[in-house]
Amino acid sequence: MTALKQSFAWWSFARGQYPPQQLLRAAADIGYQGVELIERELWPLVKDCGLNIASTNGGLSIERGFNRREHHSRIEEQLRATIAEAEQWNIPNVIVFSGNREGLDDRAGAEVTAEGLRLVAKMAEDAGVTLVLELLNSAVDHPDYQCDHTEWGVEVCQMVNSPRVKLLYDIYHMQIMEGDIIRTIQKHHASVAHYHTAGNPGRHELDETQELNYPPIVRTILATGYDGYLGQEFVPQGDPIAGLKHAFDLCNIQLG
Repeated sequence: MTALKQSFAWWSFARGQYPPQQLLRAAADIGYQGVELIERELWPLVKDCGLNIASTNGGLSIERGFNRREHHSRIEEQLRATIAEAEQWNIPNVIVFSGNREGLDDRAGAEVTAEGLRLVAKMAEDAGVTLVLELLNSAVDHPDYQCDHTEWGVEVCQMVNSPRVKLLYDIYHMQIMEGDIIRTIQKHHASVAHYHTAGNPGRHELDETQELNYPPIVRTILATGYDGYLGQEFVPQGDPIAGLKHAFDLCNIQLG
């Protein structure tokens, strides 16, 4: 079995230390196949450097998402354009968000989120693009965010019942909220279409200062038959290219 395809989040590595072309070419030389959440004007450069665009979010708001009906028409309009671009550029994943609770009951929030996703699910199916609802922690980075537990996200996906509406399982965020990463992936991998990484605590390099042990996590993902991207989304404290190289090598695992 081949190793997972790896990508990296542009926002967390492109912090002015390297020109875009140098950073992209360095990532490609390391072995990365994709980049995520990169500005639209850089998409042609991504292709020139031999990389794919693994995900985009079309500028959607994290806080004002699908869990409020008053947001549905705006999000639907944004996603119509984003899905069309994703199809044109062969971008497999469009990241979407639940929005913040703001006092909304979790069950009601799940129902409204599923209702909103059903409005755009057929559009995604026709385009061959997957809408990935991102799991984020509400304890540290995104206070009050509603899609902050795997079971909640799985319930939403089951209510939508589309092969093109899945979860973005962010290992860093779910370590903060739930832990039990390997067992959760084994149980719910059928609802997951994309993975993100980072060290915890701190959201930095995947090194000995943090508590997650990524090699067995990667082996678990591989064992599910997953063939999508593993997206490195940590904020390097040291040199970004060195951080990319170390993370790639750590996660570049093949099952025997």
